[in-house]
Amino acid sequence: MAKKIILVIVILLIIIQFIHPKKNISAAPEPNNIAMKYPVPANVQLILQKACYDCHSNNTRYPWYNNIQPVAWWLNHHINEGKRELNFSEFLSYTPKRQAHKMKEAAEQVEKGGMPLNSYTWIHKDAILTPQEKEAFVNWAKGIQSQIEQANNLQ
Repeated sequence: MAKKIILVIVILLIIIQFIHPKKNISAAPEPNNIAMKYPVPANVQLILQKACYDCHSNNTRYPWYNNIQPVAWWLNHHINEGKRELNFSEFLSYTPKRQAHKMKEAAEQVEKGGMPLNSYTWIHKDAILTPQEKEAFVNWAKGIQSQIEQANNLQ
């Protein structure tokens, strides 16, 4: 009986290797990208690329292990969850109130060490932010938040 169960599990693992979620890679122009309206300094752009965009944009850099199931499903779920919270590629489609709130949340999360997630930095060591990088990101996010609030009388 145990051999049959193991055989079924092995067969299922083989079958699921052929079922992959759609990848989060867009070649389309991004008219709603945050950088289309708000300045993103080079040092902050580097932070966004190495620590944020994989889960918070329409373009993910996929690691080799994304080709193994059920890992790809887990990553896909993580990415969709991250984009639901904040998508820098779609930022300008948010209402001004939501934009300001998302920048406030982003600054708070980075400041408290909640972002990037530990589960992300275990594999992506380059995404671990230095104190200077955290400060640069937080100052940028708070500056964007303030700019949005002032322009839209949200204070």
